[in-house]
Amino acid sequence: MHKKILFFCSEGLLYIVALFIICIITTAFTFLYSNPILIGFNILLWLLFLEFCYFFRDPDRNIPQEPGAIIAPADGKIISINKMKETEFLKSESIKVSIFMNVFNVHVNRAPISGRIEYYHYNPGKFISAFKDKASLDNEQVSIGIHCEEDGKKVLLKLIAGLIARRIVLWKRVGDELRKGERISIIKFGSRVELYLPLNVELKVNKGDWVRAGETIIGMIIK
Repeated sequence: MHKKILFFCSEGLLYIVALFIICIITTAFTFLYSNPILIGFNILLWLLFLEFCYFFRDPDRNIPQEPGAIIAPADGKIISINKMKETEFLKSESIKVSIFMNVFNVHVNRAPISGRIEYYHYNPGKFISAFKDKASLDNEQVSIGIHCEEDGKKVLLKLIAGLIARRIVLWKRVGDELRKGERISIIKFGSRVELYLPLNVELKVNKGDWVRAGETIIGMIIK
């Protein structure tokens, strides 16, 4: 279950607290011994602590309420958009939008549409760089199929681990109802998210665009 503590996702709290304690201890030793190497190491630890705080931040977002809007499931850069046959859930020709998240992006993922989770599949795999297209096939990943009964639209969301990201934490299960923009997962330390859309979607983004989870409109359903 997702929890937000202060400004942070609860999944990162242990990392933040543990590193803060280590930083305090090394700072004390630095004041005692004033060793140049120790001073440099201490500075690096504090920088790492700040990066952890930044990485696990969990900001609120203004969710677009336009009917038919499909929103970004992740923060990051769109590295590819192409058409392909999706065989897991949509089982038809689809539009695949791939988003790469670096270590400076928010890593909390959100539901692109409102609906029910009707499909889940976990695929263990490798941990090659999430920026490479090969990661879509070979890396550890979780697939989530969402169906909106109100208008019949379906989307497939793939959460893909990367070279550094080696843990996908999903807070939802099959049968759960989702609200558009609701927090559904986190992938730790850099990763990739792919969104598979039906062909009757008018895209509002292009390759190279930067998007924000829960705010950027990826596309609109064409009636």
